[in-house]
Amino acid sequence: MARSEPTAQREAPTHPGRRNVDAGRASLTEIEGKILDFMVQYLRRNTYQPSIREIGERFGIKSTKTVSEHLQALADKGFLERDPSRSRGVRILGVDLSGDSVSIPCFGSMPEEPNGSHQKPEIHLSIDRRLGGAKGSFFVRAGVGDLAVLGVHEGDYILVEPATLEDVEDGSVVVARTGTGCWFHRLRRNGVGVKLEELSPGGDATVVPEGESLLLLGRVTAFYRRMDTSASALNLTQH
Repeated sequence: MARSEPTAQREAPTHPGRRNVDAGRASLTEIEGKILDFMVQYLRRNTYQPSIREIGERFGIKSTKTVSEHLQALADKGFLERDPSRSRGVRILGVDLSGDSVSIPCFGSMPEEPNGSHQKPEIHLSIDRRLGGAKGSFFVRAGVGDLAVLGVHEGDYILVEPATLEDVEDGSVVVARTGTGCWFHRLRRNGVGVKLEELSPGGDATVVPEGESLLLLGRVTAFYRRMDTSASALNLTQH
């Protein structure tokens, strides 16, 4: 299993590192956008964040209080996490800092919309691009029994990548909306539509006739486990 660590990541329409939810960029004022881009560029060059004073000098803002207010606005809009007790206690959320890796939002519960656009992620996790993470992907942290039939444990990170119904092969594990919520299903094609089988003991099956709409959040492509926290739960005895 690959090990994933929280990272800072954001995407922007014309800059390196585009925020996962592009619509969020529209909520920024001009100066907030400039400060955020400066912080990303500074971080790429130096591997640490600029101080409040350095941000003020860059934009001709003499008041550190004013800079702090701009940073707080960015934090309130979901672009930063702040630690007011530290001079450089800012972490950028949703920014790709390496061309070889991609940062993906991780949710503690299943999003109700594609890529979780209306739900704030718990953290962002960075993985090698070769292991997955197409634009619009997200992680969901497994709860008790979620995908247990596939060997997934509580706390594992389940990667869901965007997919259309035409792209999904028979037998794939997908996240789809049935009834009032979205959940994991095994997708089966029956010639007249698709059948969605819940992957939990005693789970129901839902038949979606051809021509009816189906909200497909994506296809499950991988799960990641931190072995240092769950190794004790694994049975390593050969059978």
